[in-house]
Amino acid sequence: MKTFVHRGQVTKVVFGSGTRNRIPEEADVLGCRRVLVLSTPDQADQADQCADLLGTAAAGTFTAAAPHTPVEVTEKAVAHAGSLGADSVLAVGGGSTIGLGKAITARTGLPQLALPTTYAGSEMTPILGETEGRRKKTRRLPEVLLRTVVYDVDLTLTLPPAVSVVSGLNAMAHAAEALYAEDRDPVAFLMAGEALDALVRSLPRIVRRPDDTEARADALYGAWLAGTCLGTVGMALHHKVCHVLGGTFGLPHAQTHAVVLPHVVAFNAPAAGEAMARISQALPGDAPANALFQLGGQLGAPTALRDLGMPESGIEQAAELIVQNGYWNPRPVDRDAVRTFLTRAWAGEAP
Repeated sequence: MKTFVHRGQVTKVVFGSGTRNRIPEEADVLGCRRVLVLSTPDQADQADQCADLLGTAAAGTFTAAAPHTPVEVTEKAVAHAGSLGADSVLAVGGGSTIGLGKAITARTGLPQLALPTTYAGSEMTPILGETEGRRKKTRRLPEVLLRTVVYDVDLTLTLPPAVSVVSGLNAMAHAAEALYAEDRDPVAFLMAGEALDALVRSLPRIVRRPDDTEARADALYGAWLAGTCLGTVGMALHHKVCHVLGGTFGLPHAQTHAVVLPHVVAFNAPAAGEAMARISQALPGDAPANALFQLGGQLGAPTALRDLGMPESGIEQAAELIVQNGYWNPRPVDRDAVRTFLTRAWAGEAP
């Protein structure tokens, strides 16, 4: 007999093509009258477009969101929101911008809407990760759950294939860990498996033809499912590793997930048979870890941490930080084991 606790989501999801035109309507439904639009510097034009779309409901923009949600950036954004009298925020972009929105919400209580442009999935989770002094601290805060997420497939059509691949592999990591999470439940397991199926079939098509609308819709659908899984069940070793590497060494978020995932799956495989069987169903091959490693290589994703800027001398430090205050994991974790798979991931070797 299965025993489980399932946590439902409260976030409204609008999914389709051209749906960004519903942003003013969705803001109005929430009673938002002075919306601060957030983005990274590279997506400032999209932030301006959304502000134009909101018209008089736009309070202004803040376009300095940064990876790993640095506290100093958040403090500037909070001050800017206060100076404009903002009553809500709209994050336009990926995990960096959505993370900033959550950090603002955690400090001010302002509701957040999002218009995701990648497959990060952060918009569906109550997880807030912030970096201060080269240390990334991650918390699960129900109060930062987004009120409304608008998925517009059209916005992903111009996402470069290389970015699409690592963002999609990041989403696959969310799904993989949901399959063996401590508090997994039947709904999360089903969603995680469906997310893997959608991403495995869509990412190769996107690489071959970036403007394939159906493939883009399939990938965004998979990313939504994967993000929802991450929002309803706990994280394990893979996410702990990526949080440490990103916060300590400034490694790019999605690329780090792409490199690390096969190695953590290989480590956890002996203790997570049901999860491995479901990964193999989505991605047949010799073993789930090898199949994931081969998929990344076929898609042109990075396979080595050294290529992302991690120094070899940092392996020992990372191993020590990873086992400190570790997340629950299906297989016990020790520093030697972490050092071993980090060494292989650093060199780009197969798991």
